[in-house]
Amino acid sequence: MPETGDKVVQMTAVRDRLRLAFLGWQCRLRQLAVREDEARPSAGMRPRLSVAGQDAGPITVVITPLEPAASTDELRHIVRRTHDPRERYQAALRYLQSSHFQDPSQFDDRLTAIFGNEAELPKKLLGRSDCVLAFEQFSQRYWLTCHAELLDSKSQEFQATYWHNALFNATLPADVQIISFQPDWGQTRAEPSPI
Repeated sequence: MPETGDKVVQMTAVRDRLRLAFLGWQCRLRQLAVREDEARPSAGMRPRLSVAGQDAGPITVVITPLEPAASTDELRHIVRRTHDPRERYQAALRYLQSSHFQDPSQFDDRLTAIFGNEAELPKKLLGRSDCVLAFEQFSQRYWLTCHAELLDSKSQEFQATYWHNALFNATLPADVQIISFQPDWGQTRAEPSPI
């Protein structure tokens, strides 16, 4: 019987290492983007989404802190402080270039994506567990099988995603849909394996 327990512990450890490796990779990509490319989303932040094997194209995903309240307050403050998009953009870069993406263990493994209120894709994703996000940048690839859910506009994850996007989109409407993708780390693949 201990042998079965050992296998479960080993599988959990492998999943945890894979999750942390992915989050570390995402944090590094975001550091590069804010420091070298004016925060433009890179290929590794824009996975191709497929649902039940059907390609739905690329989407831009956001990673949020495990405890997002403080950073969401700061992002909201930056957005509301000025109506000048350039000034807002520069403040956003300064904030994100600081220590924001330094510690991957401080980020939630759920990925979020924002869609217009009239978009049909979020309705097709609701409750599905056969969504695959295919990430690729440089020589690294990840395929994350995820469960998708629509976030409530009052949730911390929704607010963190909304205000992050508002930093870079001065015309972002208030009525958007935000989908959360929860990876199943037991079904995740990576090439090359980071662990």
